[in-house]
Amino acid sequence: MSTRKGSISVKTNDIFPIIKKWLYSEHDIFMRELVANATDAITKRATLARTLNQEVAAPEIRVVVNKKEKTIIISDNGLGMTESDVEKYIAQLAFSGAEEFVKKMKDSNIEKGGDIIGKFGLGFYSTFMVANLVEIDSLSMNEGSTPTHWSCQGDTEYTFSASTKDTVGTTITLHINEESTEFLDKWKLQATLKNFCSFMPYPIFVADIEDKPEDNKDSINDTKPLWKKDPATLKDEDYKEFFRKLYPAEQEPLFWLHLKVDHPFTLEGVLFFPKINFNRPFNESNIKLYCKQVFVSDNVKNIVPDFLNLLKGVIDSTDIPLNVSRSSLQGDPNVKKISNYIIKKVAESLKKLYTSDRPRYETIWEDIGMFVKYGSISDTKFDEVMRERVIFKNSENKFATLGEYTASIPAAYADKMKTESVHKVVYFEKLKSDISLRTQLLTEGLHAIETDDHIDPHYLQHIETHKLENQPEYKFVTIDAEIGNLLASENTNEEDIKVKELFAKFLVGEKTTDEGPMAAGVDIEIGKLKNAQAPAFFKVDEQMKRFSQMAKSMGNSNMFPVKKTLVINPNNNLIKNAMKIWNAGKHPLLVEKICHHVEDLATISSEGLKHDEKELFVKRTQELIEELSTLAL
Repeated sequence: MSTRKGSISVKTNDIFPIIKKWLYSEHDIFMRELVANATDAITKRATLARTLNQEVAAPEIRVVVNKKEKTIIISDNGLGMTESDVEKYIAQLAFSGAEEFVKKMKDSNIEKGGDIIGKFGLGFYSTFMVANLVEIDSLSMNEGSTPTHWSCQGDTEYTFSASTKDTVGTTITLHINEESTEFLDKWKLQATLKNFCSFMPYPIFVADIEDKPEDNKDSINDTKPLWKKDPATLKDEDYKEFFRKLYPAEQEPLFWLHLKVDHPFTLEGVLFFPKINFNRPFNESNIKLYCKQVFVSDNVKNIVPDFLNLLKGVIDSTDIPLNVSRSSLQGDPNVKKISNYIIKKVAESLKKLYTSDRPRYETIWEDIGMFVKYGSISDTKFDEVMRERVIFKNSENKFATLGEYTASIPAAYADKMKTESVHKVVYFEKLKSDISLRTQLLTEGLHAIETDDHIDPHYLQHIETHKLENQPEYKFVTIDAEIGNLLASENTNEEDIKVKELFAKFLVGEKTTDEGPMAAGVDIEIGKLKNAQAPAFFKVDEQMKRFSQMAKSMGNSNMFPVKKTLVINPNNNLIKNAMKIWNAGKHPLLVEKICHHVEDLATISSEGLKHDEKELFVKRTQELIEELSTLAL
């Protein structure tokens, strides 16, 4: 065959500089593109061979590094190409959209690398980011074909010449430029291939030209990844082993979901529910996106809803339009269908676990609770399935749904716990609530649910404001704000007013510094409760508390200062004794110390003492005990 030169028929001469600058943000992507092309060639050969009743050799892709020659050779035993095929598919077709591509890159502020994955068929030309000369040797599987050689130095000129290739398939030789010599290291190249091609359907072998034959017997990829297998043939250990392969530093997953659908779109994958470590920063790259087993991206935003990014795993689909910008993905009908399907399957998986194995569901709730609540806030369909299956710990540290909570309310309190069609739910913040209040309610058979200060302020607000059809309505009230309404025993009298005046005298009227827990400003209130276990407790306005929680969750802890009300229970014996001593006029300083002690006890029972309050509490307590012990002698 004689040498023949050709020219790419594009009107612009700066196509290659544009490719090198804009095509991909990471230069190692060239290996993905070439191996993906090799995979397609092998698949096509297998398909054609079946129709022609031909036998083909075992498929394989080989990558060989030659540091001395500064080359990387990628070879496959796919269907191969004739000279006309190379001219059509490499020299011309790949540039059919070149001018549009160049114009788009020049005229817009597209994020580098963000708008293109195989766009306009330019994937092959990613090789020119790392090579200053690319050669192709190919022999077509068509009977009577002759091998062909094509070469290009990264401009619009190319050359065809004779080739000595004697086996069907394609060999691509990259002459690596000075800026990309790192890829001439076998281990670097192997790591790159494992990143993009760990699950390609045909074995990939990597070698250095200096290696001994026995050094490279094993392929670097798993040709039959777990998500391609029939779930019925898999055991729990298979999923756990696959998870360890993907995330070797993570704890064992809680459970998983195998996705497999072929209509109206194709989607396969496995999603794992991991143990969430709240001490580690949130990572949005938990789910890996594949197309025909080729790794594409770990940025699945706009494909998978934000709340599902808490999950880990892989999804593989040929129906996600990878050749368009991320902003365009949002409006693509297939992407929306895939997103809705994943949400539906995740919700169904959780519903099934709740129904079939409630004890296990409760065991893992600490890890999945935030995810479920976040999902309910984010997606209405998910919320419709999961709202009845969100569980909270009650006063006895047992889990209950909101429906189970309302069903547990004693008949004697049914009217107080429901206003028209709205059910009241009493709640307390974890580690920030007066346990004596819960004990008092529990004595009456009333529970309160435990909430956190991360997701629950938003979730409770969501339930109150987003009503679902055929589901009850709820109003959430803090235990300190509601206990007076539930356990009030009698009206306030003149003696009770004197109790209020006594505490106001020592705790409010005379305090003019920032000293002590009352510095933020506190009202004194009388609350005569049935159960007189606690002498006092702090009550916070519900709306102010909500504002404070929301502000804190957004990082503005001082935006909404919360004013507290100290509720004194005149029926408590400590309060009665303090009044008797005061009325007797014998030990006014002792009464003052008792008032402060009651305040301190209420603070400790709720949110606890701040660091600068502890010293004052110890000093007061020592003085109180010293005076009481002196009186006892």
